[in-house]
Amino acid sequence: MRTAPTQQPSTQRTDRATPSTGVATAAPLSALGRVPWSEIRDSTGPAVAIPLLLTDVACGDAGTARAALEELRKRICQYGFVVEQATAATVPFLWELAQLPRVTCRPQIIQLLKNIADARQWESVAAIYPKVLNRRENPVVWERRARQAVRARSGALPMLLADRDQDIARATAELADALAE
Repeated sequence: MRTAPTQQPSTQRTDRATPSTGVATAAPLSALGRVPWSEIRDSTGPAVAIPLLLTDVACGDAGTARAALEELRKRICQYGFVVEQATAATVPFLWELAQLPRVTCRPQIIQLLKNIADARQWESVAAIYPKVLNRRENPVVWERRARQAVRARSGALPMLLADRDQDIARATAELADALAE
C-alpha cells in the first residue's frame, strides 16, 4: 500500500489570523484547505474525512462534537498508536480547537494531544524489530512528526493552564507534564 510522502508539520499558526486590515480575524479552521487531505492517509485510507470531523468538533453540539472527536481519535491515534501520516497534519487544528471557548469537548481534545505526545509504540516496536525502519512507509517517522507537531504549538499551554474550567486545566497540566519528559 503506497501513501503520499509525509512532509514536516506546518509551522504556520492556525489558531490566529494575520489580519489584513487590522480588524478582521480568520474563521476557525480556516487553514483546513491548505492541507492535501486526499494525498495523506489516516487509519481508514485517504484522510478526506478529517476536515469534516474537525468542523463537527468545532461547530457541533456536545454530542456531535464528542462523536466526531472519537472518530477522529480512531483515525489518527487509535489505542495510543499514531496510526498514519494524517496525525501530524491534524495536530495544529486540535490545538486551535482546544483554545476556542465555544468548543464543547476541549478537555478531551487536550487529552488526545497528550496521547499523541506520549506515543512511542512504533519506536518501541522498531527497537525490537528494526526491519520496521526499512519499510517504505515508516510509522516511526509518523510518530515522531506527530510529537513534534504537538510540541510546536505548546506556547498555548499557559493560557489553557489558566482556564477557569478545572477539567481543561487538569488535562493541560497532564499534557504539559508529558511534554516536559
